[in-house]
Amino acid sequence: MCLTFSFPLTSHANDAELKGMKQEISRQNSLLSKQKKELSSLQTSLKKHELSIANASQKTRNAERELNSLKVSIAGLKQQQSELTQQQVGQIEILKDLLVNYYLTSRNNQLSNVLSGDDVNKIDRMTQYAQRLSEARVGAISQLEFTTMQLKEKEASLLEQQQRQSDLLAQYTKEKQTLQTSQNKRKKTVSSIKNRISSESGYLNELQQNEKRLKVAIAKAKAKNNVPMDGIARQKGRLPWPIDNPKTLHSFGTKQTGQLTWKGMVFASQYGAPVKAVDSGKVVFADWLRGYGLMILIDHGKGDMTLYGYNQSLMKKEGDKVRAGETIAVVGDSGGQDRPSLYFEIRRNSKAQNPRSWLKR
Repeated sequence: MCLTFSFPLTSHANDAELKGMKQEISRQNSLLSKQKKELSSLQTSLKKHELSIANASQKTRNAERELNSLKVSIAGLKQQQSELTQQQVGQIEILKDLLVNYYLTSRNNQLSNVLSGDDVNKIDRMTQYAQRLSEARVGAISQLEFTTMQLKEKEASLLEQQQRQSDLLAQYTKEKQTLQTSQNKRKKTVSSIKNRISSESGYLNELQQNEKRLKVAIAKAKAKNNVPMDGIARQKGRLPWPIDNPKTLHSFGTKQTGQLTWKGMVFASQYGAPVKAVDSGKVVFADWLRGYGLMILIDHGKGDMTLYGYNQSLMKKEGDKVRAGETIAVVGDSGGQDRPSLYFEIRRNSKAQNPRSWLKR
């Protein structure tokens, strides 16, 4: 009798356990899906903040350059004004002397005409002298008028440039505030992202997904572009470094996490430091890519590509041709990095190469 009742009891227990496991699996899948959506949303916010930072930093750099140029121009205009004012004073003094001499000469000439005893030749000389004085007076007046006109033009130009300077300063201040606001928002978003992928498995999964995204971006770039260039094979061991005074943070092939290794190199640098193309080529990707931030991909032909990531802003766009040594971006911390740095890769036929083998010793 006991055996008869034991089967149903065990069967019910197993069914309940299986049902509980299914519910737990469903709950875990739902939680994982929710976490992925939250992480994706945070990455979208990060992209928005970092693009805002790139735009604001570019505008502030442009404003700084224009302000410096205006400063030099305004100083030059003030110097020209000073010189023209001195010239005007001198011309006024010359005109005064000419007017006095002309008046005295004319008066003497009139008296000579009245006095019958004066020599005719002397009268003629006085008349010619008076005529030359008159011509000199007309010329001096013309020069003074021209100088006065120049001064008015310089004054108008100076006022215009000073107004431009004032407007530009206001714009510069606004962009700096926008930049600071975006940086503060970015900082909070980066912190939230790090909390979401704090476990080693979460971090590994994110890195693996980033690498897949990069491969897709490279494949799309290759499919869209045909760059008839000679590649960089002949430059092996002679390519210039992409930034000045590089300090290596991560080397090619070193461990990133788990079994994942670095496919390129990471160099520490300063915000805004110029990033330069290591060789001539064509920009085939210039955009924000999750995990790499604002990134530029240059095709050098024959399957050779160089990649520059983590930038603060990009100076080139897709389709641009670049020369070796030309500035293509400025160093930043986009992609959620915690310090300004540059991520640099070299790929041959989509396979990552050790940059040290290609760069100058």
